[in-house]
Parts: sequence; C-alpha cells; structure tokens
Amino acid sequence: MSLASPLSRVRGLGSARSGTHHWWQQRLTAVALVPLGLWFIWAILGIDATEHAAVVRWLREPVTVVLLVLFLVALLHHAQLGMQTVIEDYVEPEWQKIACIVVVKFLAVFAGLASIVALCFVSLGLG
Repeated sequence: MSLASPLSRVRGLGSARSGTHHWWQQRLTAVALVPLGLWFIWAILGIDATEHAAVVRWLREPVTVVLLVLFLVALLHHAQLGMQTVIEDYVEPEWQKIACIVVVKFLAVFAGLASIVALCFVSLGLG
C-alpha cells in the first residue's frame, strides 16, 4: 500500500513515464519542419534541378548544407516519433512492438547518417 496520493503518483508522468516528453518532441519537430520545409521548397524551385552542376553548386553553399542537415534531422526524427506512436497503439504482442520500434529507430538513424554523409561528400567535392 502506498501512502502517496493518486495525483502525486501521476503528476507529469504518463503510464510509460515518458509520454509528455514524446508529445513535446513531436510538436517541436513539427514546428521546426514548417520553416525548414518552406525553405526547402523555395530553394528547390529557385534552382534549375535538371542541371547537375547547378544542384552541386547549390549543395556546396555552407548555409544550404546546414539547413539541409537540420531539415533531414527534424524530418526523420518526426517520422520516427510518429511511427513509434502508431506502433505503440496498434501492434499487440509486446515483443513485436519492441522489435518494430527498434527497427524504425535503426532505419531513421541509418537514413539520417547516410543522407548526411552523402551531403558531405557532395558539398566537399568528394563525390
């Protein structure tokens, strides 16, 4: 028997003790994706994407590289958080739930690292 009141046991904590943090991360990445997404669309429309040299010149600008890395990190983290929520809500056996979450996190990290490495290769003139 616990002497803590029901309110003190749950204050600021969900059943998994991390729901509020997860919720805030989803909202913050969504807010970050609005200006980054608008910048990305504006930037893509502003270059001649059919010409390889124009795209490479664009990717070699330091501001472009930084904004693209921020866009990729926010996008992949937001997608991973969303998929984790869907998995937690709809995958029933606990072992399948954990396995799916691990796979989604691995794929997000792998896609992020591969994208950033590719971006660095192009921006540094190595690829």
